[in-house]
Amino acid sequence: MNAIFPLGPNEFVPADFSQETWWLSVIKAVFIIVFLILSVLMALWVERRGLGRMQTRPGPNVHGPFGLFQAIADAVKLLTKEDIWTKKSDKFIYILAPTIAAFCAFMIFAVIPMGPNVNFFGYSTPLQLMDMPSATLYILAISALGVYGIVLGGWSTRSTFPLLGSVRSAAQVVSYELSMSLSIVTVFLLSGSMSTSEIVAAQDRVWWAFALAPSFIIYVISMVGEVNRLPFDLPEAEGELVAGHMIEYSSMKFAWFFLAEYINMFNVSAVATTLFFGGWHAPFGLEYLYAGFNEGWWPMLWFIGKLWFFMFLMIWTRGTLLRFRYDQFMKLGWKLLIPISLAWFVLVATMQAVTAFLEVNNNVLLMGIAVVFLVIAGILAVIPDKKEIEEEPEGEFDAFAGGYPVPPLPGQSLPPSPRAGRTKTEDALVKTAATPEGGQA
Repeated sequence: MNAIFPLGPNEFVPADFSQETWWLSVIKAVFIIVFLILSVLMALWVERRGLGRMQTRPGPNVHGPFGLFQAIADAVKLLTKEDIWTKKSDKFIYILAPTIAAFCAFMIFAVIPMGPNVNFFGYSTPLQLMDMPSATLYILAISALGVYGIVLGGWSTRSTFPLLGSVRSAAQVVSYELSMSLSIVTVFLLSGSMSTSEIVAAQDRVWWAFALAPSFIIYVISMVGEVNRLPFDLPEAEGELVAGHMIEYSSMKFAWFFLAEYINMFNVSAVATTLFFGGWHAPFGLEYLYAGFNEGWWPMLWFIGKLWFFMFLMIWTRGTLLRFRYDQFMKLGWKLLIPISLAWFVLVATMQAVTAFLEVNNNVLLMGIAVVFLVIAGILAVIPDKKEIEEEPEGEFDAFAGGYPVPPLPGQSLPPSPRAGRTKTEDALVKTAATPEGGQA
């Protein structure tokens, strides 16, 4: 099954659904819905408190101890808020868009393994709702389908800023879905399967985050872009589009979009945990201290801990980095991530073929190649592209050419400010002289 990391006699078996019943599936489905909703409420509190600490401000601290009830207060506000409808919007699609976004967000966790088989009411059942041979492709398909909610939401309002946000979202998904898919394909090669439970079972000795370090880094960058989080929040850019595709939404329709965004954060974190961080396996070699850490209900604790690691990573990124310019955003996806992920995929496929032919175990060799590949890719990424540096055009740069304020192009520079070097008294004299009859400005 695995040429580079052959599994020994203590191999973890994939999920066994032989004793699954319909009522067990219903209990699991209800648990997933409740788990995600409660996790979103906790994520709102953690993000606001965390960003408050990063930005030297208290964050929510009024409703409940440490502001724990602030998320509940926000939910009640959205439930009781006035529902505003735009006059020219397509009413059916206007309502359908947030429904699609929320529905697709809840569907991803159906194939995420949260633990091994456990004894539940006398039945042996895995801590996973369902699995299939192409479960990872199911995740990619549902995540791509969820973008229709954003695109239709921006288009149905018949408004300019929401439409721009939806167009940006479509371009963003096309750009970063490619690099994400290429990074995941290498996991298929080493695991020998696209089933999520089998991928987790294949990581009982080495997590793919270490063996496939370039794929892991590319996936982490792509997943932040996939969920429209800073520094990739171009579809919602508050400084440019006010709120992007959600401008014309209010009350519960806005809440569905808001809920889908945070559930998608948990979705991409769960996929990163499953494909690269060993899934529900105990971290740091704890299974060698106590074999029971990988049995029973303990694995769910490790899975949730890894899940929140990636959640905090996205929160930390939001409080640290600034929004990308749109051309920088597209350059990162098309000129950097996709070529690097494609080159790494070819290298891993070649290594897999060679090791399968020679029947050798080259796990350490692959890790060393990953480190060398990252160093070379980093060097190539920082080398400036001279073709993109344009010569400064003749004449003075006009920031209001065509009647709209425009930023300078590469190679251009803004003219010096006419107020540079003037004192406040001189500014007041200029304003007085510029007004009719010396009146006040």
